Amino acid sequence: MVFKNSKVYDVLKWVALSGVYGLSLLMAGLGEIWNIPYTAQIVATIDLIGLVLGIWIGVSSIKYANQNKEG
Repeated sequence: MVFKNSKVYDVLKWVALSGVYGLSLLMAGLGEIWNIPYTAQIVATIDLIGLVLGIWIGVSSIKYANQNKEG
């Protein structure tokens, strides 16, 4: 998967690198303060979403670089 639009790539990169993990930390903190049930599971789910986004972005970046070398 190569993101054709650099704005989409930039937004997803920001979300994967900063937004998702910030949300994860926020949820972990609020879960402890407010005793929210299933906080650990919610935080783990958010982290996995960030991991998958990071993988997609990395694969896209590698494919883009290889296309530019070939053509």
